[in-house]
Amino acid sequence: MSERDGMGQKLLASGRDCKTIRAPKDMNEPWASRVWKILRRIGGVLLLAFLVGVALNRISISLERSARPAGFARGIFQGALMPMSMPNLLVGNNVTIYSERNTGLPYKLGYTMGVNVCGLGFFGFFFWRLNRWRK
Repeated sequence: MSERDGMGQKLLASGRDCKTIRAPKDMNEPWASRVWKILRRIGGVLLLAFLVGVALNRISISLERSARPAGFARGIFQGALMPMSMPNLLVGNNVTIYSERNTGLPYKLGYTMGVNVCGLGFFGFFFWRLNRWRK
């Protein structure tokens, strides 16, 4: 015997051994609301990618005008921005992701550190969210 009570819970049995389960929140939400939620998230990601692309283009142009060779700090900065340049590269925009005029080892160490810290931030957040979803 199963019936619903007033709070969206399904009663599995009646009487002394009555157990209830809660319906997932998504099941109580109308489908149109879920579609708009997904579309807003996709739109937000695309808007963020566009804004990062515009900022990355302006930053790379201003950094390449500098007469000094790129050092450790600029290596960290360009390394952190490198993964975010992928949307620009996919649509055919030529974005500078590695400075040809650099100081050698300090720049390469900074670049590597920037890429790794950016990856740690992205994948750390992703796996943290994945772990929360599993609970």
